[in-house]
Amino acid sequence: MRLLPSRPRVLALGEPTHGEDALLELRNELFQQLIEQEGYRTIAIESDCVMGLLVDDYVTGGSGAPGTLDEVMERGFSHHFGASAANRELVRWIRDYNDGRPASDRVHFTGFDGPLEITGAASPRQALAALHGYLAAQVDAELLPCTVETLDRLLGSDERWTDEAAMTDPSRSVGRTAEAGRLRLLADDLATLLDTQMPHLITATSREDWDRARLYGRTATGLLRYHHGMADTSPTRMSRLCALRDSMMAANLRALAERGPVLVFAHNSHLQRERSTMRMWDQPLLTWWSAGALVSAQLGEDYAFVAMALGTIRHRGVGVPPPNTLEGLLYELPDSPHVLAPHQLAAALGAPLPPPRQSPWFGYAPLDPAHLPTIDGLVFVRDVPQR
Repeated sequence: MRLLPSRPRVLALGEPTHGEDALLELRNELFQQLIEQEGYRTIAIESDCVMGLLVDDYVTGGSGAPGTLDEVMERGFSHHFGASAANRELVRWIRDYNDGRPASDRVHFTGFDGPLEITGAASPRQALAALHGYLAAQVDAELLPCTVETLDRLLGSDERWTDEAAMTDPSRSVGRTAEAGRLRLLADDLATLLDTQMPHLITATSREDWDRARLYGRTATGLLRYHHGMADTSPTRMSRLCALRDSMMAANLRALAERGPVLVFAHNSHLQRERSTMRMWDQPLLTWWSAGALVSAQLGEDYAFVAMALGTIRHRGVGVPPPNTLEGLLYELPDSPHVLAPHQLAAALGAPLPPPRQSPWFGYAPLDPAHLPTIDGLVFVRDVPQR
């Protein structure tokens, strides 16, 4: 925190690879300290925002909570993150921390990713039905743009939306059918109705219920926008899909920041201020602005990004970094982990900066030394052991 001018509203910690519980254990330790010492009361991770509602109900004692921790881990996470022992420990810790605390002092858990996987996207049915159901229970029927039966008819079977072949074959996507176009208009009308009826809805239900409905609205419109992008046949299709995903992430983070300070955890590429890049399949280099870049542009100093870098992941074939790289220089430091000031590190390195490290494993993205001036803090882990 001494690296920052003040406590940021959104404090983001990035990781350079997924699936390593040693890094998640470090995240847990850092987040627990920030909750206890700095007053943060929301943790947001790179997981499905709708599924994450189950986890939040569980840790806060909500009525929609599943009965057991096993059920929460199975149903409350996307990207297979529920299988992580460190994520399980985080959920258990939050629930224990909240036990006996007043509602205003409880820690909340949320996913801030859309209902998306690398293989495709979810059907918008769940989000649309939940949004419509909330509004139908509270406003006059003539204000609604459609009935739930109309939504069901336009949606058709969920298999049409979740066809994994559509990720690589735009012709398999239903995102640009006449039905999908009509659904995009209806989703926008429902989300607009939610906003225009805000005073009545918050009074009739609660701010928390209205916020949840707004999450459904963002998710429904975002998913329909993403499915429309999946039907795109242009050369920029995949870059556009990456941008749409991070736009959904950014919208969720901005909504969370309206309610109070948020701790965020995701891949560095979703949180950095620099333009993100990635190679996928036989596609040209993908480029897009990350959720962190979008939120930073809006919040300024109320957004802070702490990147994580590492030396070895031997069980993944990532050995000792070359000595002329940034990770190689940091690897010579005794002990681990370290928290470093990137601006001071860049000044100490001088010009030219070390060349970027090349990863022997596709699942690990080394830190680009050119990004140091736009990073607020750097956590370096010397060796990542297998758990």
